[in-house]
Amino acid sequence: MQLESPKVTVPKSAEYLFNALTDVKNFEKLMPENIAKFEVTDENTFLFGLSGMPEIKLRLKEQTPHSYIKLGAASDKVPFTLIANIESTGAETATVQLQFEGEFNAMMAMMVKGPITKFLETLSANMGKL
Repeated sequence: MQLESPKVTVPKSAEYLFNALTDVKNFEKLMPENIAKFEVTDENTFLFGLSGMPEIKLRLKEQTPHSYIKLGAASDKVPFTLIANIESTGAETATVQLQFEGEFNAMMAMMVKGPITKFLETLSANMGKL
């Protein structure tokens, strides 16, 4: 299953956004209001839980300075990745688009598609808070 957030323009440089997103503690600022738990477990890993959803642990997996960040599930139970594509659009502006890729059976995909799409939209909309 592949989902994408809308591209959002942020009044920050691509370098600033890249540095902010590779510091995993900053993901707390992007989370929806219904966050029940957020915990940084090490410099590359964080755990979060939304009301009514299981807790998810994400780990920083790959990065290309100022343009690409890949986070992946720290558990193999539900394999998925969250990718941030950052594109500089000026000295102090950049666009960010998030991509979610997961391996789910058809039933699970139907159940999680809506909540994950909404989650991606919320993360994107909150990029200006970084």
